[in-house]
Amino acid sequence: MLDDFLVRAALAGLGLALAAAPLGCFVSWRRMAYFGDATAHAAILGVALALALSLPVFAGTLAVALLMALLVGTLSERGLALDTVLGVLAHGALAVGLVAITFVPGARLDLSAYLFGDILAVTPADLAVIWGGGLAVSALMVWRWQALLTTTVSPDLAWASGLDPRREQRILTVALALTVAVAIKVVGVLLIGAMLLIPAAAARPFSRTPERMALLAAAIGAVSALAGLQMALWFDTPAGPSMVCVAAAIFAVSAAASALRG
Repeated sequence: MLDDFLVRAALAGLGLALAAAPLGCFVSWRRMAYFGDATAHAAILGVALALALSLPVFAGTLAVALLMALLVGTLSERGLALDTVLGVLAHGALAVGLVAITFVPGARLDLSAYLFGDILAVTPADLAVIWGGGLAVSALMVWRWQALLTTTVSPDLAWASGLDPRREQRILTVALALTVAVAIKVVGVLLIGAMLLIPAAAARPFSRTPERMALLAAAIGAVSALAGLQMALWFDTPAGPSMVCVAAAIFAVSAAASALRG
């Protein structure tokens, strides 16, 4: 079955939806969209380092994304203006990564694949990484779900309950870095933030509980991945952007339905 590249691509999209859905809900609730973009944009620097040192791209991406996420968290805890810090780090890291990758022999041909994803070229080894990372993120979210919800609702309530909001923030940071490393092969560094945020935003109007929102976001992410692949097959469009287009269309329908319901 894994000899069929379309089957591998579909499984990769489903693995990404599994990883991104619960995390995307927290990105939405905590208004961390720019935080996710900063971490994702830094991943291109990890790609450059991995190619230069002949390391697996997943390892380099994970290391740099984790470093960036921890750096942003540390600077925000020191009282710096978060939007300014994120803006500087996101665009600075992307620019440095794009410049660095041009010095790696043979990397220029693959640059678009790292920026926008290359899901149709997913290998069985890539599938193992994507699903392994997706299951790890999901297990981490299930394990810390109640604690993360409590700290999201009220840090003061979390302290009163014996929880450390800073520790829960670091857990989200690790999960975000892992998701970025998993998603780079599927949608690329420029579209990871979209697959985190859009399915969760589309699910929000129809969710009465956090758990329902996470499950519905996973379903929307899965539909976006599969329908986007079909759209790419029909119209010969890039697969990663096609997946995001489908997710955006679902969000538009969700927003319109919510408005009609009042």
